[in-house]
Amino acid sequence: MKKFNSNKVLLILLSTVLLASCSKSNKSVSTLTGWEYNNPKYGGFQANSNYREQGPPPGMVLIEGGTFTMGSVQDDVMFDWNTTPVKQQVRSFYMDEAEVTNIEYLLYLQYLEKVFPPSDDTYRKIYQAALPDTLVWRNTLGFNELLTENYLRHPAYAEYPVVGVSWRQASEYCKWRTDRVNEKILIDKGVLHTLFDMDSLEVEGANRFDTETYLTNPNLLFDGDSSIYYKGIRDFSKKDKKTEGSFTGRHVKTSDGILAQRFRLPTEAEWEYAAKAEIENREYNSIRGRKKYSWNGHSTREESRRYKGDQMANFKQGKGDYSGLAGWSNDGADITMRIKSYKPNAFGLYDMSGNVAEWVADVYRPIIDNDANDFSYFRGNVFNKKQIDKEGNVVVVDYNSVEFDTLDNGKIVPRDLPGSVKYVPVTKRDAFMRNNYEKAYNIDNGDGDLASTKQFFRDEDDSEEKPRMYNSPLIPRQIGESGLIIQQYDTKTRNTLISDQTRVFKGGSWKDRAFWLDPAQRRYLPEYMATNFIGFRCATDKLGQMSYSRRRKESK
Repeated sequence: MKKFNSNKVLLILLSTVLLASCSKSNKSVSTLTGWEYNNPKYGGFQANSNYREQGPPPGMVLIEGGTFTMGSVQDDVMFDWNTTPVKQQVRSFYMDEAEVTNIEYLLYLQYLEKVFPPSDDTYRKIYQAALPDTLVWRNTLGFNELLTENYLRHPAYAEYPVVGVSWRQASEYCKWRTDRVNEKILIDKGVLHTLFDMDSLEVEGANRFDTETYLTNPNLLFDGDSSIYYKGIRDFSKKDKKTEGSFTGRHVKTSDGILAQRFRLPTEAEWEYAAKAEIENREYNSIRGRKKYSWNGHSTREESRRYKGDQMANFKQGKGDYSGLAGWSNDGADITMRIKSYKPNAFGLYDMSGNVAEWVADVYRPIIDNDANDFSYFRGNVFNKKQIDKEGNVVVVDYNSVEFDTLDNGKIVPRDLPGSVKYVPVTKRDAFMRNNYEKAYNIDNGDGDLASTKQFFRDEDDSEEKPRMYNSPLIPRQIGESGLIIQQYDTKTRNTLISDQTRVFKGGSWKDRAFWLDPAQRRYLPEYMATNFIGFRCATDKLGQMSYSRRRKESK
């Protein structure tokens, strides 16, 4: 009779428990049907529930969502009456620690110059469309030519926020950043080769990495020859190291959970919520909405003993006073200044008050109605879908199909870049029998449509100009022989700049008085215009739970 080995039995039981726990954690078996995932015998259906929090993207911090009072209850000395306080809920998201700098924007320009060579007529327009307007520094009664020549490219201003960038240019930068971050992720994961390091591949035009195109169909990249740059994909459903695991012979999918979400401009609600950072004084501020600056307190000067009296931000202190007296009460800058020169707010964000104002995603309207959506509020939705050709394939923009628009200020910009997926607005058929939206274009939803105008009874065919809520400039659209719009002026009397192309910018700048440092204040400018005091920073969505800390507490 064999001797009973208790240690061996214990080892077998322990192994069984570990295998069962691994099976449960890897979600290899459906708990509702008993079918095995990732098993060819059961159809090879894939599942990955082992999503690991990747943390903030490079240069970003987590903004944990919550409720806050959007708007201001302070005295409105400008009498704009456009900051009516409204209770809003904001979802968790990531946001740049500081504004996009000149050196970061120059990387974007160098990439465009390399991939879309300006020597080509079509590519030249793509590169030129991204160039900041350096002439915003000029003043008819000021001597600022030095800044027009040096501010963008001189290393002395490398870590200063980029200015002279329009809302449209800032939005295009966010799209480009999405592709570069995801391309770097796939390179680090061992999925893609470094494209610029391959002698057999020329990264130009449509021959580049595009996130949406890759997720739609990787074979749409590089004329269908993905073997040029593609290594494979490891099994990311397992909790292995960055470069460990076996290749599964397929491309990365959204369900693998390794790609970053789209970078974008923050919404107005997100930006204001992040700037106010009411987490440092919840009882008083979140209920009454009385926080005046991005820091705690009602003064622009430092109250701590060591730095008492020092300015807390870079702003205009009075007429003819952009910095303060030399050597005393000086904010350190006469124009913009190096990012992160002042303390961050409670969320870890720098320069949310002062230095430069910032573009946000929203279209401007004078009020945010109390009846408006109170969850992730945003005005500017145009719902799109991927364009499908007659053969049922997704349309990708190639060299010969790049379309250009002429903006109201005469600048020519591409609608889509070569290699990107082409989108078109959804149709009424797509929205049929839906109770959450009825059409693609929702910018003027409940404001500025036919029923909101004084002449709502007038038929649109009675006049060349459609009845509108706001009497903003309407640039004539005459097409020339080249197919581009001929520049013309609107000769009619106008009384406002508010239109569906007018975007919000938030925060004060080096050029503004302290009143505009209040995160609740709102201003606007047409999306194609740029100034020497407006910059931008990017945001992106956080998936899963609202915060890291709560997840850690639950795991314990």
